[in-house]
Amino acid sequence: MPSLGVSRSRWPVVAWIRLRVPPPPTPVMLTGGPPPPPTPPLEILAPNPVTTDPRKRVYAYEEDHGERVVRLVWDADDPTILEAEYRAPIYGARLPAEEVPGFWAAVKALVAPIGPLPVDGADPRP
Repeated sequence: MPSLGVSRSRWPVVAWIRLRVPPPPTPVMLTGGPPPPPTPPLEILAPNPVTTDPRKRVYAYEEDHGERVVRLVWDADDPTILEAEYRAPIYGARLPAEEVPGFWAAVKALVAPIGPLPVDGADPRP
């Protein structure tokens, strides 16, 4: 899973979840021209520029959990996908099994304003 935008943490992604977000409502166009870009599904998501492509609209949110970071990423080009990354100073090894439920719980708490979301993909699954 490619990471979008720039993370504050330089730790590697040791776990990720891809969630399916309900499609945004179709905008009502009162004038001609292209529709406005979609808005992020969560208010906590802030613009996170992609330095290699300034036209991309990526939004992200990072939450510290001690020496771990949970990062949500949403790309306006694919508005039905919300990605969550778990970054930790773990190099060359998988995420310990006892930490997986905590990561899933942290993501569930962050996306609670949207409601329960279906999982499109994850590594690792609980």
